[in-house]
Amino acid sequence: MQRRQLVQLSGLAAALSCLPRLGFAQQGEAFRIGSLTPITGAGSPYGPGMQQAIRLAVDEVNAAGGAGGRKLELFTEDDQTKPDAAVLAAKKLIEVNKVQAVLGTWASGVTLAVMPLTEAAGLIEMNVSGAPAISTLDTKDLVWRFQATNDRFGAAFAEICAKRGFKRPATMAFNNASGLGNTEGFTKVWKQRGGQVVAHVTYEPNRPSYRSELQKILAAKPDVIVTGSYLPDTTILLREWFQAGADNKWVIPGWAANPDLVKALGAEVCEGIISVDTVSNEKSAAYAHFDALFQKAAGKPASTNIYAAMAYDMVISLALAMEAAGPGASVEQINARLRDVSNAPGTAVGTFAEGKALLAKKGKVNYEGASSKLDFDKFGDATPDFGVYVIEKGQLVRRDVVSISAT
Repeated sequence: MQRRQLVQLSGLAAALSCLPRLGFAQQGEAFRIGSLTPITGAGSPYGPGMQQAIRLAVDEVNAAGGAGGRKLELFTEDDQTKPDAAVLAAKKLIEVNKVQAVLGTWASGVTLAVMPLTEAAGLIEMNVSGAPAISTLDTKDLVWRFQATNDRFGAAFAEICAKRGFKRPATMAFNNASGLGNTEGFTKVWKQRGGQVVAHVTYEPNRPSYRSELQKILAAKPDVIVTGSYLPDTTILLREWFQAGADNKWVIPGWAANPDLVKALGAEVCEGIISVDTVSNEKSAAYAHFDALFQKAAGKPASTNIYAAMAYDMVISLALAMEAAGPGASVEQINARLRDVSNAPGTAVGTFAEGKALLAKKGKVNYEGASSKLDFDKFGDATPDFGVYVIEKGQLVRRDVVSISAT
């Protein structure tokens, strides 16, 4: 964006901030939702599906008569998987489009950059980011995480390594909150189990080579390397590792060890890599319902994009909270009902229409989501289960599912 556009946007933001902000919306007014997903950048394999899932959920809620006496109105922006671009997009959603909730941020750096804006405006923010800091920086309990935290990913990595009998793990982390959260979470749990990490390297982004960092790790003779990484850097690491002729195993988060990695490197390089990602709430009625909608709209099953189910759940849980809060409820009042409609106890429901009908009878709703059971903890974090996949002959084959405690 050019400097003149930035100045104009800043001036617009300043003018808008002087206007009185309404704490509630009158019955009949639309509730405005901002979809802020990574249509381009590192998150682009997932962002379009997330945006589509949000649209499907908005249409579903509106077809059922809306929530809390209001229809939902959707505004969409691309965060480009870049914090600076996300901030500009969030400003537009908040200050121009007047949204009351921002849904869908993927990268931890993006969520952390957007949070101060949504908090200052008193808006709900929903994300699929992993950085542990998101929990502690949410001072107003307005931020809701539908993905597992990176430290819970790390705990899952430790469980997987223990079950597979590894003894000498090393860790490599991309230098940001997400990457370090993965490896620090792993190290903490691994040491609690009585183990030791033989080497660790934190590496910087956008490097053409990571040979020196890799040599340091391989010199410690690990039997497995656990990473907090993304697809571009993982591609370089594995190519150089294969060229070095090392024979250790790898445990890599699913957003980095995916079909695009196999496409970039080939089946031989990727053979035996252990990919770990959260799995949807596959046995729930909500998942079956969403999967049918997503397949019809996208032409592929919901299992191809774990974040799409999370994005769908954002809208449904928000709409149920609106219904529970009642007509004319403020953002604060709606936010206060999110745990009420998502956490046990209550009657399990799998669709918005089912939950709306139960709330009309003054029943207690427990939305069992498509992505997870959505039992939000005190930080507003959900804890999905983890799928353990092994790349075999170029295909990701699920070999196990592990559950991690929310504590």
